[in-house]
Amino acid sequence: MKPKTRTASSGDTANSTTNTATTTSNNRNSSSGETNAPRMRRRPIHPDNEKLSGQPYSTTGSLSSIITTSIASSEPDPGAAGGGGGGGSGGPGGLQTDASSIAGINGSSEEKLALNRPGIKQEKWSTILIQVSIPFLLAGIGTIGAGIVLGRVEKWYVFQSVSELFILVPALLGLKGNLDMCLASRLSTQVNLGNMTSRKEVTRMIVGNIALVQVQATVASFLVAMFAVSVGAAMNGSFYFDHMMLLTASAMFTATSSCFVLDFVLVAVILFSAKYRLNPDNLATPLAASIGDVVSISLLSFIASLLYEHIKTHLWITFIVVACYLVLLPMWVFIVLRNSYTRPVLKSGWVPVLSALCISGLGGLVLDAAVEVFNGFVVFQPIINGIGGNLVSVQASKISTMLHQSSIIGIIPPHTKIFEWPWRALFSGVPYAKTARILIAMSIPGNVIFIFAADYIHMSTSTVTVAFMMSFLIASLIQVMILLYIAHIIVHAMWKWKIDPDNSSIPYLTALGDLLGSSLLALAFLFLLSINQEYGGGMDTLNAPN
Repeated sequence: MKPKTRTASSGDTANSTTNTATTTSNNRNSSSGETNAPRMRRRPIHPDNEKLSGQPYSTTGSLSSIITTSIASSEPDPGAAGGGGGGGSGGPGGLQTDASSIAGINGSSEEKLALNRPGIKQEKWSTILIQVSIPFLLAGIGTIGAGIVLGRVEKWYVFQSVSELFILVPALLGLKGNLDMCLASRLSTQVNLGNMTSRKEVTRMIVGNIALVQVQATVASFLVAMFAVSVGAAMNGSFYFDHMMLLTASAMFTATSSCFVLDFVLVAVILFSAKYRLNPDNLATPLAASIGDVVSISLLSFIASLLYEHIKTHLWITFIVVACYLVLLPMWVFIVLRNSYTRPVLKSGWVPVLSALCISGLGGLVLDAAVEVFNGFVVFQPIINGIGGNLVSVQASKISTMLHQSSIIGIIPPHTKIFEWPWRALFSGVPYAKTARILIAMSIPGNVIFIFAADYIHMSTSTVTVAFMMSFLIASLIQVMILLYIAHIIVHAMWKWKIDPDNSSIPYLTALGDLLGSSLLALAFLFLLSINQEYGGGMDTLNAPN
């Protein structure tokens, strides 16, 4: 005798009208492997919450993400313990496999088991090295160019008369990290998640992000100029209205123009990476810096010098420049607000940008003080700051992408935690340590090449001593390792607090890189001065005509 209610299977068909609803419900459950959770299946994985990144639903969660993060983050990694737990690759016994048998994954046993999870894309160390080294070298050429340009223009009359321009330099250079590298990180994450396939959606992402960067660049450059004017007035005990207008017009012109150029370069690189199946996390952020520094410094020195020549008779030109950008600002805001990808960032992305500008401003104070004391400081300051910012941006972008692939925002994956021991975060222990090792190793020969090149171009001969080389390398290594460790903490802390690190982590990291780099380089120059090994001692530097 058949029961009135049957448990439905994948091939069941209801035989009575009264059991239709029950059978349909059970069919839905059994087809997905569930038996007692119909309500959870009807709840969306990612509600339209504007506190998140504003990206498509797959950005912050997927079915594989739920499988991966079903293990409580407070429990030890089941793979590392060798026990069961279900999440991973193939049942309770899947994680008991010897980590050395996992093909295609390099690193320690803990790293291999952590990487062998659903949703995490795996890269060989050689692939990372090749894809990062090429844009890293290009970025180094850009930082050398920036140092050479700054070394030439520091003697220009406008820089001598308006010393606040030196306070602007680190902050304006930092904008590429605050704005352009965030754009690169956001779009790189979308490529790795497979969301940049529709031409219409790609166009909306690009237009919205370019407009967003213009809004942020306009506001941030204005605030940076006000900061430089205030600090200059406090330090010099005098205030000049024409200098304020000069600084404001120069900062706004430099920031908006350089960001506009860089944005198109970044978009081209990311689309190229997507087409040829390269990882844009490895390519985009270093390339953003390859021309960013030299373009920013060149634009700043050009517009400031041009305006200063006519400031006594044509001060109204500075008003026109500032007014043009203020008139364009509402148009950019309107475009951003109409775009679902960038609307949340416009509302919630100001804190990291403005905080980073304040940190970069402190680095500007160090530069302003050191340029009068140490010969050649301005030549090497963009190099140490650029290398540190480039490398930590790659690491932050890759960590953020891996979190998007393997977890849901607000949940730390079980293979790591916010506060790791420095050795585990930088050398061996967590999945990101492989990239950190490569980046630290790359910084050493990269610094050697860049130092010799910058010195030869600036001095027309090689003047680098062993003491100078060792002092610079030690300062740079300390800076890079501190930044990479802070990147691990910041990115995971933001993820835990449901803040998208693609939008917020890189500004803090690049700004800290500027402050740490300038401060450590000043200490290195001070040490060299104390042992009578000052850079360029007894030689005349090449100066540009006034």
